[in-house]
Amino acid sequence: MYIDSHCHINFPELHEKIHNVLGNMKENKISHALCVSVTLDKIEEILKLTKQHSNIYASVGVHPDYEDITEPDIDILYKYSQDKKVVAIGETGLDYFRLKGDLSWQRERFRTHVRAAIKSKLPLIIHTRNAREDTIKIMKDEDAKSATGVMHCFTESYEMAKKAIDLGFYISFSGIITFKNADDLRETVKKIPIENILIETDSPYLAPVPKRGKLNEPSNVIYVAEKIAELKNIPVEKVAEITTNNFFNLFNKCKIV
Repeated sequence: MYIDSHCHINFPELHEKIHNVLGNMKENKISHALCVSVTLDKIEEILKLTKQHSNIYASVGVHPDYEDITEPDIDILYKYSQDKKVVAIGETGLDYFRLKGDLSWQRERFRTHVRAAIKSKLPLIIHTRNAREDTIKIMKDEDAKSATGVMHCFTESYEMAKKAIDLGFYISFSGIITFKNADDLRETVKKIPIENILIETDSPYLAPVPKRGKLNEPSNVIYVAEKIAELKNIPVEKVAEITTNNFFNLFNKCKIV
């Protein structure tokens, strides 16, 4: 049994073929998928998906890339967190790669999400890119350790991963670890204990080898697991077992179905 800990199956390219997506999950022994929110205007459609399918869960949050939108506040995030199928706050965090200039609004949004996670007693899903120092600083400033969570689609250094793990966070890897130019990231995978790892697709993006260049979907998380097994020289069944246990330990509102 495998779990896709981070996907966007509400996005049109996957939602329009949702029955095929779910069928492929079942065929490839993907038992659960966490459909992650990036804007609040889409949260209702995500929740509708979770109500229709017992093995789909949701998060609530606003991605750091969205600049000109109504800012989420703690109350609205907390309100949605009370839904029984909402198991996390996010995705949130910092991205200094896509956006430049004064990003103080991004940092304040991140702080809001951490505070909402603590209030709701739900884990955080953190996106970080080219913002290592500020991400860890805010996590420490806002006591993110008391919420716990996951650094999703991790592409940063082992040193940053270690700091996040010390704060009680898991590290999640996507199909990027199968990419030709990801040698440094593969070295990071080798160093991180499997007990601290989750697997994800971030679909519909980042399809892993051998599906590179095609539309990604949750069933492809098996290729991430296979690459981790290869890098750690352990059976893929062991990767599946431990990352599944890690998922349920972190997102403890989820139920085995």
